[in-house]
Amino acid sequence: MALPPGISVRPYEPRDRAVVRWLCCQTGFLGKAIDPVFEDRELFADYLTSYYTDIEPESCFVLEQEGAVKGYLLGSRRPLRQQIHSFFHNLRLFATGMIRYPRYHKPTREFIHWILRNSWREVPAVPRRTAHFHFNVLPEAQSFAGTHVMMNAYFDYLRSKGEKAVFGQMVTFESRRGARVMERFGFQVLEKREITKWRNKHPEPVYLTTAVKQLTTAK
Repeated sequence: MALPPGISVRPYEPRDRAVVRWLCCQTGFLGKAIDPVFEDRELFADYLTSYYTDIEPESCFVLEQEGAVKGYLLGSRRPLRQQIHSFFHNLRLFATGMIRYPRYHKPTREFIHWILRNSWREVPAVPRRTAHFHFNVLPEAQSFAGTHVMMNAYFDYLRSKGEKAVFGQMVTFESRRGARVMERFGFQVLEKREITKWRNKHPEPVYLTTAVKQLTTAK
């Protein structure tokens, strides 16, 4: 599929780390900046990106527009290693968050309360021992073709390593095309669960959706 003018996709490089972290925070609140609901960008980016950029960077890709990184796909084909890393890493993040907690404003404290009370209940099922990914692209660089090329670059990488399936998790709601777009890429929805933290911040229910693709199928 031909890319729009000025758009390119390439493997992640160490020099991309800072912009990937910035993009993660800039799109963390339903495609908008995370700051109104969670003010600690360092902690937010550490939680969502550090394993991929620091431990398994070979499974990541970035999308550039006119030479500037405007999107990323962070993937992993080593789920057990990621789970072990995340267990200890999240303990460290929790300790850091508790130390900083007295300095946080009310929205951030409410976000933390939701994480402790409800977040673990609202994660949909995922297939075990299966490669996975998530991606974000800034609005000005979003296009079906660009996303298609970036995802296929990752799928080809997984096939070259002998992986047979992959899953992704995305935030979806009625006015957003996420689940339908994933179906166009050959994914099947496995499960979705409502994310209750957005009930007072978005006019319609917001879901976290798990979708699975068999890599033996056509691109």
